[in-house]
Amino acid sequence: MVDLDKLDRILKRLEEASGLEDLFRVIYEIRDAFAIDHAVYHWVDSKGEQYGCGTYSVAWKERYLARNYLRVDPVIIGCYTRFHPVDWKRLDWSSKAAREFLADAHEHGVGNQGYSIPIRGPNGQFALFTANHNCPDEDWAEFFEAHGRDLILIAHYFNRKALEFEPGRAPEQSRQLSPREVDAMTLLAMGYNRAQVADALAISEHTLRVYIESARFKLGALNTTHAVARAIGCGLIVV
Repeated sequence: MVDLDKLDRILKRLEEASGLEDLFRVIYEIRDAFAIDHAVYHWVDSKGEQYGCGTYSVAWKERYLARNYLRVDPVIIGCYTRFHPVDWKRLDWSSKAAREFLADAHEHGVGNQGYSIPIRGPNGQFALFTANHNCPDEDWAEFFEAHGRDLILIAHYFNRKALEFEPGRAPEQSRQLSPREVDAMTLLAMGYNRAQVADALAISEHTLRVYIESARFKLGALNTTHAVARAIGCGLIVV
């Protein structure tokens, strides 16, 4: 498992990132920390414009764009209709186009296992954070069980930082909550209970309660559920 020191180091590096080039360095650190073949952040807007940051080969990235695989990629198509992380094996690979795409991906070093985390925001923003590897199904199931929560946390940190460097995509209201308040509200919106949120953020439940109450006050919410709903509605968090 990725220990807390490594996880904290990754999150700290994301917080300290001052440009897109820093995100490229961090994505490689994530890949190495989790001992997987690839880690990828992929953003697509409502017009089909793409932004990518990951460890796939340059040859595969260029081929993906040249062949406009966005149209047939089951990961993009499947995750666009989902709100929760998904294992690639649960997606629909039955069409001829999907099978040809998958064969081409394997030839270019994309592993046979994948775990993608959809992230949505206001203004039509849609992003995916993906862990990709080559291993037997049993090993991947163990990886999924051990690291799923850590990857979700990292994915949202990564997306938030990426939006900071693309001002046109980031909502102005996001500055109303502190980074820790955003983290707490995001995890609560994803269904984590308070103990799980405190554990994921490596803080005490008392400290978490301070963040939640502060966010609730800023949002003018009656309770935590109302605060989460208002944060999502105002575009302050993305889930």
